Amino acid sequence: MSTSPDTTAAPASPPAAAGGGDEPQKLPLFALLALATAVFITSLTETLPAGLLPAMSKDLAVSESATGQTVTIYALGTALTAIPLTAATARWRRKRLLLASMAGFAVANTVTAVSSVYEVTMVARFVAGVAAGLAWALLAGYARRMSPVHLQGKAIAIAMAGIPVALSLGVPAGAFLGAQLGWRVAFFAMTGLTVLLLVWISAAVPDYPGQEAGERPKMLRALKVPGVSPVLFVTLVFVLAHTILYAYIATFLDDVGLGGSTDLVLLVFGGASLASIWIVGAQIHRRLRALTVVSTLLVALAAALLAVLSDSTALVYVAAALWGLGWGGVPTLLQTAVADAGGEQADSAQAMLVTLWNVAMAGGGIIGGVLLDTIGSESFPWTVLLLLAPVLVVVLAARAHGFPGKRPTA
Repeated sequence: MSTSPDTTAAPASPPAAAGGGDEPQKLPLFALLALATAVFITSLTETLPAGLLPAMSKDLAVSESATGQTVTIYALGTALTAIPLTAATARWRRKRLLLASMAGFAVANTVTAVSSVYEVTMVARFVAGVAAGLAWALLAGYARRMSPVHLQGKAIAIAMAGIPVALSLGVPAGAFLGAQLGWRVAFFAMTGLTVLLLVWISAAVPDYPGQEAGERPKMLRALKVPGVSPVLFVTLVFVLAHTILYAYIATFLDDVGLGGSTDLVLLVFGGASLASIWIVGAQIHRRLRALTVVSTLLVALAAALLAVLSDSTALVYVAAALWGLGWGGVPTLLQTAVADAGGEQADSAQAMLVTLWNVAMAGGGIIGGVLLDTIGSESFPWTVLLLLAPVLVVVLAARAHGFPGKRPTA
């Protein structure tokens, strides 16, 4: 199993040297952008149904709430398999594993695009979630590993930029393609992009060895490291709050009279998210704690505006901008925080973060659906506010470990 990947390791080493060996003060930007594209594909594949819900529902002959569970099953695929697959593939060379996970997306999105059977679509979405579990356990560590120590925060920010790009450009573009050419075209486009990415990764991303048998991550040991548990709690609850609103944002906007402007609201949200990614990347080395507190408060403020002033179109757009400014940098903040807190157990902590992130995504889809059926979409922003209260308390309390005022130096 290990000899085949090793034969590809030699030609992959020159790019690594060019990016971080001969010029150690520079980021390997071309390789990092490939990782950002991988993040884009994983994020967009997960959330794309949110912009295509009515058309998918009609073609699959199921309700919109049932179609919304295509997001849930994806997240479950990641949550259930990220930790065992990370352990099972610990000895694989990293580039081989990244290519395998991306190939999984190509297959899953192609099946989704051609399927007319709801159950087949759900299986394909689960497989995509499994591929995401492998990818997400790799990507942040990959970005750190190929970059100089003092630029690792910026490297993760670049790699994680794929998330707001997916939300700001990908979902609106997918909704537009769905309206103009049919929702299946959007998934075929994802397959085409993934094939191009496989070529890009093969050419530009350096390879690294996997872990030796004695180095394999031990998950429970990571939980005992001070600071890891607070970061994981914040991840679970913050992502749950975000997903409850985001997964059903089209329905919420339709109920407040802005159903025809979903793509524009998402564009504002995503543009603000991009700004947030840039700010976090520039400041995370010195202000991780402050940025996490501000992010929580901004999302809470956005939820408050949507809860009490959603009848004002202008304030809905203001709320979307605040939401994006708060949320855009959160993946970078949390992955950096858990890596810092985890220390020697960082790989295990990252795998648990990936799992809890997707548990929260799945839970957000389910809880949002229940709230929609029982109370209505007006309950979404109030639920976000309720969940963010303990998030803020834990971030503020984790001053010594988890979200310290000063990041540890490597």
